[in-house]
Amino acid sequence: MFEQAYVWFMSLGKEYGVNPVIFGVIYVGAIPFFTLSIAWLVKNYRKGISIVMPVLSASFFFISAYLYLMIAGENVPWWIYAVVAAMLVYGAWSTYKKVRVQIKEDVELTNGKI
Repeated sequence: MFEQAYVWFMSLGKEYGVNPVIFGVIYVGAIPFFTLSIAWLVKNYRKGISIVMPVLSASFFFISAYLYLMIAGENVPWWIYAVVAAMLVYGAWSTYKKVRVQIKEDVELTNGKI
C-alpha cells in the first residue's frame, strides 16, 4: 500500500514537470518560517512598529510551495490556479482572524481584563 502511494505521489511530478519531493520539502520547510513571521507580526503590532514586512514574509512562506509549482510546472491546469487563489484567500482570512484574537488578548491583558 505504501509503495502504491509513493508511486502515485511521484507520478504527479511527471505530469506537471515538477519534483514532488522538492514541493513537499518547500511546503513542510516553510511552516516554521510562517510561524515565526506571525510571531514577528504580533510582536511588531504590540510595539507599535509597522507590520508590513512580517505580513509580506508570512504571505511569501504561505504560498512558497505553490509558487514553485506555478513557476517550474508545465501544463498546470487552470483549476490549480483557482485552488491556489482560494487557498490564498482562506489563508489570509484565517491568519487575519488569528492575529485579531492574539491582539485582542493582548489588549485585554493590557487593560487588566484578564
